[in-house]
Amino acid sequence: MTDPLPDAPETSAAEEGPGLYASLEAILLVVDEPVSEITLAQLLERPTHEISAALRALSAEYTEQGRGFDLREVAGGWRFYTRDVCAPVVERYVTDGQQARLTQAALETLAVVAYRQPVSRARVSSIRGVNSDGVMRTLTLRGLIEEAGQDPEGQAILYRTTSYFLERLGLRSLDELPELAPYLPDDLPEEIVEDK
Repeated sequence: MTDPLPDAPETSAAEEGPGLYASLEAILLVVDEPVSEITLAQLLERPTHEISAALRALSAEYTEQGRGFDLREVAGGWRFYTRDVCAPVVERYVTDGQQARLTQAALETLAVVAYRQPVSRARVSSIRGVNSDGVMRTLTLRGLIEEAGQDPEGQAILYRTTSYFLERLGLRSLDELPELAPYLPDDLPEEIVEDK
């Protein structure tokens, strides 16, 4: 194991905050194009030579540790990239459908599960008015819904949303789902509106 990177010079009590390396990493994680050393120096209010040395030290450390990402100087700036040896893994992730958009049917089904959980496939199909078995399988494969036990009366498998669903929607809990009533048409059958 290698020694951790030496951090930038200590900040005074008036300049409390993250160190130089942590600040650089945070900025570089959110950029979508290379950022110049001068821009980083201005943002962090540090000398350009200090920024340059820190970027090179970070890059060398990531390479030495064999990380899955690399910090490279490209097109006049610095940016994180995935390492070439990780290309097959990244390609599998991107092409396996994880990034594909959900169809209208999948969105409708997901909404029914989110607002009515735990709910059976039959109940979801009843609310949507069409067979939802295939869509339910797709949502399960994508990790957005999961089995939540069995209905004690009919023995049907019940489904609920997953923590991945909350993560993708940026919610802390289901309590943060918006109220549904304002979006419902006035002429919905009573059994669909129940329990709202």
